[in-house]
Amino acid sequence: MENATLYERIGGDEALRLLTDRFYDLVFQHELISRLFKNDKEEIKEKQRLFLTQFLGGPQLYSDVHGHPMMRARHMPHTITEDDAVAWLQCMSTAVGELPIDKSLKDELFDRFPRTAFFMVNS
Repeated sequence: MENATLYERIGGDEALRLLTDRFYDLVFQHELISRLFKNDKEEIKEKQRLFLTQFLGGPQLYSDVHGHPMMRARHMPHTITEDDAVAWLQCMSTAVGELPIDKSLKDELFDRFPRTAFFMVNS
């Protein structure tokens, strides 16, 4: 697996389904950031799974279905603060921590998120 992508090394689609299921269970219950997620939970999880597949080096599923991610533009209608980004990262950290993969892979996976989370801050 020397040239394998992070997507492949964490377990591909199966791992991302576990991650998005747990992550959104946490997000939808979080007192600070649940307000940001008003659409259908299953639809949100599916979009995140498609995006993460692409983001972690897997197939370009998100782009195939929804076009270029343009993540900042897609999040601009929502007021997102630094506190929101921290809360989002806390939920993601918990979800990543529960994946059945080695700690080094968990660390590598989580390290992909802080920059993106803070890039979404717009308030």
